[in-house]
Amino acid sequence: MKNKKHNQKKSGLFVTFEGIDGSGKSSQLRMANKFLRKAGFETLVLREPGSAPLSERIRKILLDPKLQVADYPELLLYLAARGQLVNEIIAPALDEGAIVLCDRFHDSTVAYQGYGRKLDLDFIEQLRLSLVGKVSPHRTYVFDVDYPTSLSRRKKTPDRLEKESELFFKRVRAGFRKIAREEPKRVALINSMRTPAEISADVCDDLEKLLHSKKLLRRKKLL
Repeated sequence: MKNKKHNQKKSGLFVTFEGIDGSGKSSQLRMANKFLRKAGFETLVLREPGSAPLSERIRKILLDPKLQVADYPELLLYLAARGQLVNEIIAPALDEGAIVLCDRFHDSTVAYQGYGRKLDLDFIEQLRLSLVGKVSPHRTYVFDVDYPTSLSRRKKTPDRLEKESELFFKRVRAGFRKIAREEPKRVALINSMRTPAEISADVCDDLEKLLHSKKLLRRKKLL
């Protein structure tokens, strides 16, 4: 009988970091990655849109402040970038048992294009299923912050999305909060109005619990 072990897929861990611009999600991803690597885990850090060559080219279009992009073409560009990233990098990495940390994923599309742009949520879901399929985060951290605070944390030169109105970002924030309410088992809503160290402590504590809940990772001991 042939040995089939080489054909068996491993179960990786997919963790995403979400929130409005200036919420601190990117900084928290870096701190979480440092925590995991210090504990001996190998991680793969990605960003959306981007990380795959085609997705990075789409990112330049989407964030270019000189370009005007209509609402539904914008949606399709985001999903095209995500579909490429999932097929080229995320799905194969998870099949190999990797821990994948991603700065934004589908929840951003629901919040920004669904709630922010007021596009049809059912249509967005249909596109997600077509382009991404069953690939979904095991845990999502939504970093919740009010608009004035988010604005004060952003870089001086805004990209195309960051130039949107306060009302737009309030709708996006409300969208993220609704996602967290509807999926409490997957999504952790994090108060991001505190110090980075306080926020990171909560994230890392939750990550440790998540890792110990996965049989594949129980043999690892966190610091």
